[in-house]
Amino acid sequence: MTALPKKRSPQSRSFLDRMESWLTAAPVHAAVIAIAVLWTIPTAGLLISSFRDRDALSQTGWWTVFAPPLNLSQFHLGNYADVLLGQGMGQAFLNSLIITIPATVMPIAIATFAAYALAWMEFPGRQLLFVTIVGLLVVPLQMTLIPVLRVYNVLGLAGTFLGVWLAHTGYGLPLGIYLLRNYIGTLPRDLIEAAAVDGASHLKIFTQVVVPLSTPAIASFAVFQFLWVWNDLLVALVYLGGNQDVAPVTLVLRNLVGDRGQDWHLLTAGAFISMIVPLLVFFALQRYFVRGLLAGSVKG
Repeated sequence: MTALPKKRSPQSRSFLDRMESWLTAAPVHAAVIAIAVLWTIPTAGLLISSFRDRDALSQTGWWTVFAPPLNLSQFHLGNYADVLLGQGMGQAFLNSLIITIPATVMPIAIATFAAYALAWMEFPGRQLLFVTIVGLLVVPLQMTLIPVLRVYNVLGLAGTFLGVWLAHTGYGLPLGIYLLRNYIGTLPRDLIEAAAVDGASHLKIFTQVVVPLSTPAIASFAVFQFLWVWNDLLVALVYLGGNQDVAPVTLVLRNLVGDRGQDWHLLTAGAFISMIVPLLVFFALQRYFVRGLLAGSVKG
């Protein structure tokens, strides 16, 4: 009479299941870690180089700082002080904040109102209007630079913050309306209809129901818009021209590359200063980013 095989205990099955799951996911985790390290290495090199003096930076690579003996005397804050105070990066940093914050808030506000109207309000030509807005996504902004600049020259908006705010708002609205309309359109109809039955107006439904539920999509668009405006060079160069009083960090960095192309210690410090704010914004809103992006692009 043959003996029956012994059954594995729950603890043994749980351990084997965990091991199988870990071995299955290990290649994926290793690949993700490798990609993250590869993407982080240039940023780490930029950060280390920004603290080194000019002679050390021109003679050896940034990776040599880890070789013994460790020479701490080559690290200092003089590069940042020179860039912020001597090269005008401090004023440019404030100018970038003055440009980017309104140029992010304005299209978010307009796009959210428009997205609600296109998703939940009935009016003639609604679908045609939405299709037209989606079509604007494929229109290159370079086609609008000269006509808009001519209008700005007539109205006296060239070289002003207001002109750049309006330009970035117009360029960002098609994407914002598209993303937010798709997200807002997936909200439960019963919830919207229940609020309407209770006597809520469209404005009350929008402010008290739609906006709180659309926070992930709004945050996703805010990340896109903020990063695009902060890193923009073309729009600022065209509409601000040579007005250094309102020049953002991208224009100052371009001038540093053109005028001080051999001063890598200043360029690395300036480049890292321009990266600080986008990194903070992305990490602060990253929990909303993927959720809002997927919901606004896949559903609807």
